[in-house]
Amino acid sequence: MKTTETPAPLPAESGAGVSKVDVPSTGPAVRKREGNVLNVFSHGILVIWAIMVVLPLVWAVMTSFKDDSSIFGSPWSLPDSLHFDNWARAWTDANMSDYFLNTVLVVGGSLIGTLVLGSMAAYVLARFDFPGNRFVYYLFVGGMSFPIMLALVPLFYVVNNMGLLNTIHGLILVYIAYSLPFTVFFLTAFFRTLPTSVAEAAFVDGASHARTFFQIMLPMAKPGLISVGIFNFLGQWNQYMLPTVLNTDPDKKVLTQGLVQLAASQGYKGDWSGLFAGLVMAMLPVLAAYIVFQRQVVQGLTAGALK
Repeated sequence: MKTTETPAPLPAESGAGVSKVDVPSTGPAVRKREGNVLNVFSHGILVIWAIMVVLPLVWAVMTSFKDDSSIFGSPWSLPDSLHFDNWARAWTDANMSDYFLNTVLVVGGSLIGTLVLGSMAAYVLARFDFPGNRFVYYLFVGGMSFPIMLALVPLFYVVNNMGLLNTIHGLILVYIAYSLPFTVFFLTAFFRTLPTSVAEAAFVDGASHARTFFQIMLPMAKPGLISVGIFNFLGQWNQYMLPTVLNTDPDKKVLTQGLVQLAASQGYKGDWSGLFAGLVMAMLPVLAAYIVFQRQVVQGLTAGALK
């Protein structure tokens, strides 16, 4: 008995009844939508962070113009009138003027010394190849990781034996030594990004190494100097541990020590408005420095990547 096989179905003609599987679209529209979602999320995080940073500063400034009853009665409201006597009382009665002057002298001297010595050391390490170059560089890098807490006791005896304890210039030298590792590390990388052709042209014209550095290379490194100067200024202005250990003379105390003493004394007196006024006095120079030089700070931080 012969069986008949069912013939296989003929393939359908092209274009007749053939369904194509839809491929998910990954075109520019989808990428744009994902980018918009990411931008909204990142901007939202930045807004929250800005509120967390700015709100306490605004509240402190606002409170410094209130009287004590308004501070406790309505802490979040605007001051009914501006009490400038809070600032006058903190400036004169709490000796904030003396603390401010001492801080300006210490930070100004240490900042100049740190930038001059740090830029010279960084320029040599970045431009000249000599035996021990990398060893010296890594010594500075290692200094950044050394905790200052471990050096307080031996540092006290060293400064005391040198006769620099409770002196402005002794504190300046300690601040310079404290800030040099980061300054050299930062400026070494910055000097490596500067073109060498300018320095070579100066040498051909007969300029010495010192003249080439101070008149040509140092002005070219201005963005990096401003950036590292701002960071050192912030760290030295807010330094509390070093002056507490090395500067116990009441007449030579710096602003951070004065704020602690003001907080203790005003807390017993109940003069909270004067305390907030002193706090804002210590805070304003830092904010002003960053606002004025914020563009130079960004340029200095991104100069190495742009090169």
